[in-house]
Parts: sequence; structure tokens; C-alpha cells
Amino acid sequence: MDTQFNRTAIYVSLGIAIAMVVSVILGAKYVFTSTAQQPVALPPTPSEAADSPECAELVQALPDDFLGHPRAELADPAPAGAAAWASSSEERVTVRCGVDMPQQYTEYSQTINVEGEEWLKVIDATPGSNLTTWYSTQHSPAVAVTTSTDEEPQGLADALSHLPHESLTPNPAPLSQLAAGPDDMCPALEKALPASLAEGYSRREDVGDKNTWVYSAPGHEEIVVRCGVAAPENYEAGVQLQQVNEVPWFQDTTLAEGTTAGTWFALGRSEDLALSAPQDAAGSALVRLSDALAQATPAQS
Repeated sequence: MDTQFNRTAIYVSLGIAIAMVVSVILGAKYVFTSTAQQPVALPPTPSEAADSPECAELVQALPDDFLGHPRAELADPAPAGAAAWASSSEERVTVRCGVDMPQQYTEYSQTINVEGEEWLKVIDATPGSNLTTWYSTQHSPAVAVTTSTDEEPQGLADALSHLPHESLTPNPAPLSQLAAGPDDMCPALEKALPASLAEGYSRREDVGDKNTWVYSAPGHEEIVVRCGVAAPENYEAGVQLQQVNEVPWFQDTTLAEGTTAGTWFALGRSEDLALSAPQDAAGSALVRLSDALAQATPAQS
């Protein structure tokens, strides 16, 4: 009798435990599903092209599922030319049509081919952010896809076919607008330049501009070094300089409008040199470039 009673108690307890687990799972699934089905709030796109017939056709042609997420409703007022997909409040993908191309898109940018479409990958450098935005470079109006992963925007080829095919004009290359100056020290500096100026950046061999060296990292703005430039127009005696090892640097903040990159000029050498680098890579670039300058070029006499 005691054995039978114990077995019955065990079975009852086990049944209660299983029921509780199931209820927790179902409850969590309900909350997860409810959260995923919440309308996604997006700000309006600051471009008239977002309200164009072309963008309306693109949005209409977008898939019901994209990158593993179901399509979500947009919260009112829903911006024109936009769509979203969500599996949870943290797992979302958005598509915006009619966006302006970012300042990071320059003549030195390297695009990535995804299903026959060329995309510019831009990783958000904001601390704590996990967002990556992909910009189409062969359609007008331009399209931006923002994800919380590095996943490529596969599955949009049919929708993109509703937009006119047009290669978008990149912004001028960083430092290309600077006036030229003496460049006798440049050949020696080229030999002393390292293979990398910051983590993840590699020196490229496909840039043919004179006395200009470009370092690239996927998803990030290029680091550009240009030797033999004219003295910086905005430099004045007495301005604050940044001493990096043996080289003083002048940061020209007036050249940084509309971009996350900064522009620095190396002073105190026999000739002038300019550096353009995104803020998150500038510290390393300044140190390594200063070492190369001290090694290969004479100080100003």
C-alpha cells in the first residue's frame, strides 16, 4: 500500500511539474509573439523620393518574410517608402526607400555584391550599437536595409527590380580636395608605411592616386593618408596641437562636417601630410603613422 501511495504521489507531482513547465513555455511564447506583432515605429525619411511611385512599388513588392523574420506593421504615422520585419523587440529588420546616400560612400568605398546587387556596408560605430546598414548603390531612389546582425540583405532582388537601375555617384575621395604641396619626402614615407594602421584595416594596392594610400576594413570608413599637401588653411599659430610620439598633429574640425571621420595634418616635418580617419580608428592610425613619419622623414629645420 505504501509503495502504491508513493507512486501515486510521485506521478501527481510529476504531472503538476510538467503542467507548470508547459504553462511557462506557452506563456513565454504568447509574450514573445505579442511583442513581435507590435507595430514598429520608424521616423520619417527626410527625402521627397521616399514618397515616389517607385518607392511605393518597391514596398508593395517586398517579401512577407525577410532574413528569417515575419513582416510587421508600422506604427502610425507610418513613413512613406518604409517596411519592417520583426521576431522580437530586439530582432528587427527595416527597409527604407528614397534615402540619401551616406557621406561614407566615396570614390574609395568598396561595395559588396549580394545576389547581383552592389551594396555599401556601414557598421554603426556608436558604442553599444549592434546595427549594420546596407545601402544599394545601383538603384535610384536608393534603398537602405538596417539589421541587428551582419547578415547580408539576401532576398530583395525581385523587389529591387521595380526601381530604375542607376549607378549612384559617390562623394569625392577623402583629402582629394586638398591643394598639393612639396612632396620630396613621399617616396621614403611610402616605404615606411605599415601594412595596417588600425585593427581590421589593410593597406590597399588598387588606389592609383599620387602620394595617397588607403586602408580599408569591411563596413567602416576608409583611413586615407595623403602626402605632399599644402599647409592647412585653418591652422593658426597658438592653436592646440596633439603630440603623438615625435609628431605634432593639427586637427582641422572644419573639414569634418557631415562625416564621422576626422582630418589631421602632421606638422613639424620637412613637408606636410594629411590623414583622414574615422574616430574609432584615429588613435591607432595617428600612433602608427607618427612612427613611420619619424622613421622615414626629416624634421622641419
